[in-house]
Amino acid sequence: MTDTLPTPASEEHLDLRLEGMAYGGDAFGRDAAGRMIFVPFALPGERVSAQVIETHAHWCRARLMEVLEPSADRVTPRCQHYGACGGCHYQHVGSPAQAAIKQAILRAQLERLGGFRDPVVLPAVPSPSAWTYRNHVQFTQAPDGRLGFQASHSHQPLPIEECYLPEPTIGAIWPALRIDPIPALERVALRCAGDEAQVIFHAGDDPDVELEIDLRASAVWISPSGTHNLAGDSALVFHVHGRPFRVHAASFFQVNSALTPNLVSLVLDGLQLRPGQTVVDLYAGVGLFSAFVAQQGAQVLAVEQSSSACDDFAFNLDDFDAVSLYRAAVEQALPALPARPNAAIVDPPRAGLGREVVTALTAHSPARLVYVSCDPSTLARDGRMLADAGYDLEQVTPIDLFPQTFHIESVSVWSH
Repeated sequence: MTDTLPTPASEEHLDLRLEGMAYGGDAFGRDAAGRMIFVPFALPGERVSAQVIETHAHWCRARLMEVLEPSADRVTPRCQHYGACGGCHYQHVGSPAQAAIKQAILRAQLERLGGFRDPVVLPAVPSPSAWTYRNHVQFTQAPDGRLGFQASHSHQPLPIEECYLPEPTIGAIWPALRIDPIPALERVALRCAGDEAQVIFHAGDDPDVELEIDLRASAVWISPSGTHNLAGDSALVFHVHGRPFRVHAASFFQVNSALTPNLVSLVLDGLQLRPGQTVVDLYAGVGLFSAFVAQQGAQVLAVEQSSSACDDFAFNLDDFDAVSLYRAAVEQALPALPARPNAAIVDPPRAGLGREVVTALTAHSPARLVYVSCDPSTLARDGRMLADAGYDLEQVTPIDLFPQTFHIESVSVWSH
């Protein structure tokens, strides 16, 4: 039996000294009985008053009632919705402390879940701006049509009046949007590349709408049947290290434009490429990493499943001859790839690689592997399998693509 079934909220109040931060945004400490208590919106070192709201056999979740002794790293949250909105978790934490917390959590996850002893986790690469950094924001819609985000620890929409995470181009548009409730509409996204903006409607059916747009933005409707252009262009163009990347509405691209060049540089530094080598790029997207690998004179074997991203990849890398793109799931494509590439890049979704992909990848025995991760727990799990297959973890660099949130992007370098 596991201890995952909670009991209802109690009237139990605790006076706690908090010890550290957990992945997910909560601070933690232990009560007199030795139970681990998780408290959101608190900080290590703080003494707090908290009310238990969820009880398990060996741990509890509590609501912060009062900060009795605040940390020197505590700051006043900027947004009026902080705490109710589920989008931010660290607005009460100063920026330098956020980076240090993410470095410590990444190290702890590798040690606890991956079994790595004293992993080399470098200081986090900070975002040039802790605010207005996102080039892509997804809104939910309240029943009355107002835009917002999911409420904290809930799937309920929370209409908002302000948000300080989007880039200024998006920040100038979303408050002006007026969208009547549409039954098929699931969410509304805004994306920008510099001054160019795009409104993206994600829906469960084809568009049957009337559109009046006097904003400087294109509009796209994405449904199971495909992408429908409502106004303007269906793609934006991002520039990284001076190179353009076409990105359609249905294609993934990194959300922190200012830090994306740093991410690319970390990957290239980890590969230690020489001209003529062969590099496998798994979950290649629109070709962000492949383009710079090919630019350095290496042969690229890229794998991507999304049709939209594949079309963008082919367009973005059209000027390179030594590039092959496999439009397939990674686990299906890996057995068909030529044996023994010199290096590999993996940039999987939050679920990580998993055993099937790790087994198929390590069968090719690339001498160097660069793993771009957006979840330290799945990185630790996959890293344990890589280590068991003969790979050494050289170093991990967190890169703070998501200030004000608990999300941790990292670039780890492995050698065989």
